[in-house]
Amino acid sequence: MAAGHQEPVPAASTPGRATFLELFFDLVYVFALTRIAARAFEDLTSGPARENSWAAVTGGGKTLLLLLALWSLWQGTTWTTSRYDPYRLALQIVVLTALVSGMVMGVAIPRAFSETGLMFAVAYVVAQLSRPVVLSVALGLRPHRWLKVRMAVVFALTGVLWIAGALLATNAQVLLWTAAMVIEYVAAQFGWPVPGLGRSTVSKWEVAGEHLAERYQQFFLVALGETLLVAGLSYSKGPYESGHAWAFALALATSIMLWRIYVQRAGQLLAEAVMKARHPAAIGRSAADTHLVMVVGLAATAIGYELVIEHPLDRIPGTWLTMVLGGPALFLAGRARFEYEVFARVSPSRWIALLVLVASAVPLLFLPGVVATGVGVVVLTAVAVADARRAHGTPPEPATPRL
Repeated sequence: MAAGHQEPVPAASTPGRATFLELFFDLVYVFALTRIAARAFEDLTSGPARENSWAAVTGGGKTLLLLLALWSLWQGTTWTTSRYDPYRLALQIVVLTALVSGMVMGVAIPRAFSETGLMFAVAYVVAQLSRPVVLSVALGLRPHRWLKVRMAVVFALTGVLWIAGALLATNAQVLLWTAAMVIEYVAAQFGWPVPGLGRSTVSKWEVAGEHLAERYQQFFLVALGETLLVAGLSYSKGPYESGHAWAFALALATSIMLWRIYVQRAGQLLAEAVMKARHPAAIGRSAADTHLVMVVGLAATAIGYELVIEHPLDRIPGTWLTMVLGGPALFLAGRARFEYEVFARVSPSRWIALLVLVASAVPLLFLPGVVATGVGVVVLTAVAVADARRAHGTPPEPATPRL
């Protein structure tokens, strides 16, 4: 490109490390994810939830919707800094706007379906809509500008649903917010189609693969760190009797095993897989969904920590057991898909572990909650050992992405 005709916000031509501003942005999610866990804990331990499992399920569904909104904001911001130069002023404005909005959303999470619903909705819409608007201006008349225009149209449409829902009763609010989230997800999957403006092909997007991979790894660590934070905060409330101590120790062991399974070995090779892929943006998009599944699993696991640390020797209801065992199971399901993305195969240990967790659920309903946590640790440890044995004495396996 000739001098004097460079794009105001060029595509990131070379992969770079995450900027300090991006890491600062991630810190917001340390707080926001703890609010998600606190809200879910309240949903599962309140009087109506303990007497009526359906109340716990609906409460969990609403909390999941809030988590999906947080993830959507983080992912949109991360893809932007992986496609364009994150040191440009326009990109920094986008990240700072997302940072402030994410913090407001985190504050609003506990009462997002009552008095702080409008706060949550406005913060989310401002962040999502301002990003394509700022970029469409910064890109000038370049071809990338029309993608941002289409994104702005979609977010303007769903923004009406978010804000209108916040002004209505809870059931209508959930319905409109769910519809808005579905529209945004489907639009992203199909290249943000808008009548009269066309759509784009995700596989043709230029993206700094190493930067994007690093950002997903960093968010995974944020979510994993949140499990440790929840365990520590729960145990620090006391009492410090043996049952509580065992529950805390098993929670720490679970987090360690989750880390070990993630990094061995696909977690270390995501950047290589993206760079080797025929369509880097396509595998990046697939990895986004995979990491969402794993992050939801980590969030559920953290909630299970809090439930068991506070009630280690009690028999736990099915909704609680869903968090204690379902969290690790969901993580393993996402990790299996992650392995397939990087190596085009899935280790048998993943599916065997999932079957063991499901099969153990019924007898664990009649045992103390700390036993369920212990079963989860044993299963995860077995997976980690199987991974280590497979890798022992063999050359490091290279990434062989299928996309």
